[in-house]
Amino acid sequence: MSEQNKDTVLKTDFSSGVDDLLANPFGDQELTPLKQEDQKIVEKPVKLVDSLPEESKKRALELAKQIDPANHQAIIAYGTQAQSQLLNFSSSMLEHVQNKDIGPIGGILSELMSKLKDVNPDELSPEKKNFFSKMFGKISGSMQEVMSKYQKTGAQIDRISVKLNQSKQVLLSDLQTLEQLYEKNKEYFHALNIYIAAGELKIEELRTKVIPEAKQKAEASGDQMAYQEVNDMVQFADRLEKRLYDLKLSRQITIQSAPQIRMIQNTNQALAEKIQTSIMTAIPLWKNQIAIALTLIRQRQAVQAQKQVSQTTNELLLKNADMLKTNTIETARENERGLVDIETLKKTQSNLIETLEETIKIQQEGRTKRAQAEHELVSMENELKEKLLKLT
Repeated sequence: MSEQNKDTVLKTDFSSGVDDLLANPFGDQELTPLKQEDQKIVEKPVKLVDSLPEESKKRALELAKQIDPANHQAIIAYGTQAQSQLLNFSSSMLEHVQNKDIGPIGGILSELMSKLKDVNPDELSPEKKNFFSKMFGKISGSMQEVMSKYQKTGAQIDRISVKLNQSKQVLLSDLQTLEQLYEKNKEYFHALNIYIAAGELKIEELRTKVIPEAKQKAEASGDQMAYQEVNDMVQFADRLEKRLYDLKLSRQITIQSAPQIRMIQNTNQALAEKIQTSIMTAIPLWKNQIAIALTLIRQRQAVQAQKQVSQTTNELLLKNADMLKTNTIETARENERGLVDIETLKKTQSNLIETLEETIKIQQEGRTKRAQAEHELVSMENELKEKLLKLT
């Protein structure tokens, strides 16, 4: 599946907001009834509704009124719409972590480092030319070969720069997708809070008002069916409480997903920034310094040629020997003065390599964190599936 298609699927599957997640709180209700479980004594839960914003509190109150104790199947389907989309969300996030691996970036950066290390600034230093180079004028490390090597490396670095820019665009695209995932995760969190708050309100109403009133009526009438209705409501409250526990587990998944998404975003952002530093600063600086060094080489060669011509002229024109000698020496001195020290060039290249090493380190850390996130997401998805299976 292409990147564009994946983004389309994400937008299609998770285009619903909190309103859609709350639109059908009890699902389709096409489920078989569950057996009544033994009544359990539980402590009164802490109210969540008091911590909700006014709009969410209003929705929770409206939703609590829709919970009908006479509809036993409603408990099974209560909140399943949000849980189902949360499951799809977790699967999509896992797929994103698996398919959006930024491993190739590490290979590109390693290739760039390899090319930079192939270029040795010492080769530009005239002191490195040995006796045989002076005697025979041509060896494997001749100046012509060094210049050719630099030009070839420059072309390769240009191609690598294009690859890095493409990788940066992928990272930036991933940041937008992850931001969409983060916003959908936040919507699920708010929707689950409303479901849980509404359920807690209904449980409180049943246990503090509805059940005691029904029990008094049953005791007053002595009707056995009235007692059964009281027991049914008690069982309904217990099942609703268990259902809220499952929804709280789902809410915990959204709570854990938020920092995990941000962690992946931060790693991608750091890599994108480092790549941009390499493209916009490090590589141009390296190319400029190499261009200066190559220019100095050509100047040095021109000076040497000029010196030889001057010496030949000196031999032919003995009368002008002193004057030619003086001019030649002065010209040679001026031309031999370099604009950039070789040590400075070496330091510049060393800083560039350190920058790339740091980038690779960040990329490796990002891969490790994504692997951890993938493992955790798989575990959470399996846990949620097990919980959902228990409801069927």
